[in-house]
Amino acid sequence: MESRLTLVGAGPGNGELITLKGIKALQSADVILYDELANAELLEYAPEHTLKMYVGKKSGDAAFSQDEINGLIVRLARKRGHVVRLKGGDSFVFGRGHEEMEYAREHGITVENIPGVSSCISVPASLDIPVTRRGVSESFWVITATTRSGELSDDIRLAVQSKATVVILMGVNKLKEICDLYKHFGRGYLPMAVIQNGTRPDEKSVIGQVWEMPHLVKENNIGAPAIMILGEVVALNPSYAKEYLRNIYQEQ
Repeated sequence: MESRLTLVGAGPGNGELITLKGIKALQSADVILYDELANAELLEYAPEHTLKMYVGKKSGDAAFSQDEINGLIVRLARKRGHVVRLKGGDSFVFGRGHEEMEYAREHGITVENIPGVSSCISVPASLDIPVTRRGVSESFWVITATTRSGELSDDIRLAVQSKATVVILMGVNKLKEICDLYKHFGRGYLPMAVIQNGTRPDEKSVIGQVWEMPHLVKENNIGAPAIMILGEVVALNPSYAKEYLRNIYQEQ
């Protein structure tokens, strides 16, 4: 019996957005350790004998600490064989997957990483918002809203001053701070979208401008998990573009 770990990116939420290679890993799993953002329907690909354990966190409430998860990976791989670590999106995009990979390797466990479809690109795309577009945006930033200490990331302060599209993950609780920062730099009228549970059946979203977004998010009861997209590309969303044109005609 070979002790091994496979990191599998589960995609942004819709169960059909996992890769074929990810499904094959689940089909050969002896253990699956899955996170909050991984679609639970994917567990159905596993054999009947597979041990399935939830080790995720929700609204800061962690079922296991990271150290405990690292220990579980090693112990279960040695005891049962093939451990699949199923994470939302891609394991290497704010998923701590590389930390788990390093820990497993240090303890003699064979490791493989299967990339996943990241929410930072796929969730905007599901609303017809490209993160880049010729003549509109030449690049994009992907940023987590908060640092380890809970402060707003300094990278956001830099990104605000760029013409690039900015995608912010795990930032709903910092929404007002982020919008205030954009307004401080004279960018309160920049198009912005906030999308909760992107690609899932219970997806909710609001699209507008930075200055009005805290009100729109509260009015539409948008909460975590959600991502924010800020930039001119947001105006390419068909419904937003239609509303924008309607407002122009009403003002004339």
